[in-house]
Order: sequence, then C-alpha cells, then structure tokens
Amino acid sequence: MIGTVVNTACIIVGTLAGTLFKKGLGEKYTNTLFNAMGLASIALGVNSFAQNITKSEFPVLFILSLAIGGLVGTALDLDGRVQRAIAKRGGENLATGLISACLLYCIGTFSIVGPVLSALQGDNTFLFTNSTLDLVTSTVFATTFGIGMILAAPILFLWQGSIFLIAKLASTSEMLQGTLVNELAVVGGVLILASGLSILRIKDCKTLNYIPSLLVPVIWFAVKSLF
Repeated sequence: MIGTVVNTACIIVGTLAGTLFKKGLGEKYTNTLFNAMGLASIALGVNSFAQNITKSEFPVLFILSLAIGGLVGTALDLDGRVQRAIAKRGGENLATGLISACLLYCIGTFSIVGPVLSALQGDNTFLFTNSTLDLVTSTVFATTFGIGMILAAPILFLWQGSIFLIAKLASTSEMLQGTLVNELAVVGGVLILASGLSILRIKDCKTLNYIPSLLVPVIWFAVKSLF
C-alpha cells in the first residue's frame, strides 16, 4: 500500500501548492489553465483509448459498457446529485474540476495496473510514476479550481486501496491477467475524453452518469469465468 499512500500524499501536496499559486494569478491566466486542463484531459483520454482498444478481446464491450452504464447512471442521476452537492460548497467549476480530476487520477493505466502489481509482486514502480504525474496535475488543477480539489485525495486512496485488496484476494484469478485492465482502460479513456469536453464547455456529457460503465466489464468477466 506504500505506493498508494505516496500517490495520495502527492495529490495533497500538489493541491496545497496550487492553491497558493492561485492567489497570484489573474482571471486571464486562470482561464488559460482551465483550457489547458481541458485539452490535457482530451489528449489523455484519446491516448488511453487508442493504446488499449487494440489489445481488447471484445472490441464492442466498451460500447455496451457505456450504453448500459449511462442508462443506470442517468436513472440514478449520479451527475446531478454530485454536481448539486459540490456546487453548494464551491460552485459549478469546482464540481466539474473535481469530477475530471478523479477520472484522471483513478481511471488511468498506472492507477489501475499499479495497485495490482503492488499487491501481486510488491512492485510500486507504476504507482510512483503515477504519483509524479499526479503531483504536477493536482497543482495545475488546484491553481484553476482551488483547495476543494483536495477532496480527490481520499477518493484516489479508496479507489487504489480497493483494487489492491481485490488483487490480494483474487491473486489467482484470470480476470487480473491483463484483459480486464485493458477493457477498463478503454472505457476510462472515453470518460476522461468526455470530462475534457465538459471542462472546455464544448459539450456537457454529464460524465458522472457514465461511471457505472466501469462495472460492466467487471461483471462481464465475472460471469464469463463461470462458464
């Protein structure tokens, strides 16, 4: 778990540093950073999708995942509930930034594969690499959205911690041999891309409504393993 602890600490440090820098920036520069994060989200989302879709054994699974997950999330109004809850504390921009940051921190190859390697092999290389990236990213996010972005730290800890524990408990499962990770990274790439569109105010995709999409590949492989 040391890799996850370091990753969480880097987000906290980066957020605090970014909040301090924010005080010296005018609106023009803040908007520039806002756009930069949107463009970065789109680039990272496309990269995650492109790298992993070619490795997928079920190329249409991500489409089914987005469709089913989107319907479930919309029925539960996940995006609306979270947006309203966060907006009461920090405004609409904080809600958009926090959702995007959580996706970037959590739904990446390093953040998914890292805890698995840490649990199965004691190798924290991926998590330490992810920590460095998140340190920089969280600084920029906080410069744009403020101290409220620190809420992403416990979310990342719970996410990676859960993957770590599941990997420990299911260390012999074929689900953890790469295929499931690829499918999650494909779906995650689309979600990160959607969050970038929201940041740039090109299209409000209500990204959080699609979070249940990440459960579909897990359920698919769990059912498949029974036959």
